[in-house]
Amino acid sequence: MAEVTKKLLDSVETCVDDMLEGLVAVNPGLRLLAGNRVVLREDWEGVRANRVAVVSGGGSGHEPGYHGFVGTGLLTAAVPGNIFASPPPDDVLAALRAVTGPAGAIVLVTNYTGDRLTFGIAVESARAEGLQVEMVCIGEDCAVSSKDKTAGRRGLAGTVFVQKIAGALSEEGKSLEEIVEAVKSAIASMGTMGVCLSPCSVPGSGPMFQVPHDTIELGLGVHGEAGVGRMKMDTAEKVVETVLTHMTNPDNTSRIEVKKGDSVALLVNNLGSTAYLELYIIARDAIKYLEARGVSVERSYVGPFVTSQEMAGMSLTLLRLDDTRRRCLDAATTAHAWFPTCPSPSTGTLRTTRTRVQLSTHSQQAATTDADATKVDKETAQQIFCVVSAVCNSLVAAEEQLNDLDRACGDGDCGSTLAKGAKAILSALGPADSPGLFCQTPAVLLQEMASIVEKSMGGASGGLYSLFLTAGAPSVMTAVTPACWTAALKAGVASIIRYGGADPGDRTMLDPLHSATEVLQALQVESADTMATLKEAVEAAENSAQRTASMAARAGRASYVSTDRLTRPDPGAQAVAIWMRAIYTTLEK
Repeated sequence: MAEVTKKLLDSVETCVDDMLEGLVAVNPGLRLLAGNRVVLREDWEGVRANRVAVVSGGGSGHEPGYHGFVGTGLLTAAVPGNIFASPPPDDVLAALRAVTGPAGAIVLVTNYTGDRLTFGIAVESARAEGLQVEMVCIGEDCAVSSKDKTAGRRGLAGTVFVQKIAGALSEEGKSLEEIVEAVKSAIASMGTMGVCLSPCSVPGSGPMFQVPHDTIELGLGVHGEAGVGRMKMDTAEKVVETVLTHMTNPDNTSRIEVKKGDSVALLVNNLGSTAYLELYIIARDAIKYLEARGVSVERSYVGPFVTSQEMAGMSLTLLRLDDTRRRCLDAATTAHAWFPTCPSPSTGTLRTTRTRVQLSTHSQQAATTDADATKVDKETAQQIFCVVSAVCNSLVAAEEQLNDLDRACGDGDCGSTLAKGAKAILSALGPADSPGLFCQTPAVLLQEMASIVEKSMGGASGGLYSLFLTAGAPSVMTAVTPACWTAALKAGVASIIRYGGADPGDRTMLDPLHSATEVLQALQVESADTMATLKEAVEAAENSAQRTASMAARAGRASYVSTDRLTRPDPGAQAVAIWMRAIYTTLEK
């Protein structure tokens, strides 16, 4: 027996009604019909008086599908059933009685046998009562390619396009006949296909099916129905290519006709638990695929529209556009599930793939061309080159040592992160006989290094070292002496304390930095022995780094780790001790 999937509910038995009460509680424009499971837009009586009502519905579990699209310019009423189950005819009939006036009502139903029967019974009952009601079945599934008689193409995420078109036309005051004709035309101009990476489950049960770890299910339904095939896990680009190729394949009897020169709307639907990181990559790949074939993607929509509980996967919907469909998709609506993710083009222009914004060379280099910065002689510049090179090489050599220390208190990549920054700086430094990176201008050198580590290292380490170097640069802007370098170190430490949220004693890189800075204060006196003081500062940093092994972590990732696991030096602190030793060793030669 499959293990029950964990879900945050109050009761399996009442979860749908509990959800609907929450939906209405946070959306003032919605109401629940007493005695029946029906969601109404707040101004439903105004629709009933002089416009065509738009009614839809189906099983719950597809949120925001159906009831999330109730609002002005979209659905007048939605009739949700139990999870993945058709609503009872009595609820559908109650909705039709409530919202159908002289202009009539259109009922939009996804092409599943249960929904067709349930809504069909209600529609016939409403007609028997004298109500003018038309029902349209939505089936735009492109996965079903059999020529045999089947239940037909399933209604998938493209349903929301049809609902939006019907709702917008209703707001325009179009007749029932005109709306029916328009939505049937839209359905014939639309296609959807989905893929699944992992299954869904209904409350109180385990997964409805299984998908092997290295496999993707192709062309599945939204209730956990098996797909038309499987493929090995691949890149988003390859999966998108497979889906769109199948959807537009001339040999596919359920294809959508899309040719060069056509304009389409693209909907990238989250089937439940797919991250936006993945969805936007999928959208990018789909647009690239279509544009490469001469198809203009004039509208694009990304987000959860018709889901399947926690299923990991997505579906792609294409709708061929004409002036009416564009106007309807862009029309205003208060339906909460539509407008936050689907704004109309603010300028009224079509969606186009735009080039990246290019900053001028002056803007990009403004921080590194300060003519007032002090320059040093060639011999000093060569010495600076050797010091920076030694620092970077020491961190590259210590990569695995630092990673090993980090595995006890972080994600084991401290050494790799620092090595990335070090290698990037080494690359920018150039050869010893022709040093780059403004080695003759220390202030600019620190600024350049700050930019490099920020971009190459990333994460907290990149940010902290970037702050450290940036804050130190002004101290060597007008003069370059041991006292100036000490001031730069002190300014860098102060910056890390200010923005990093740690203090000396918190078991971080600050501990050795602070210890070394305290010793180097002696260099403020001109008569001080520079190398002797530097040696003492390095030893203080090394001792401080070792002492972090017995400190309680009060900042950084280590602060979340159990104290009994923190028995070795902090990797960030050890890294400081390593590169400070490299500075001393190089200058001592």
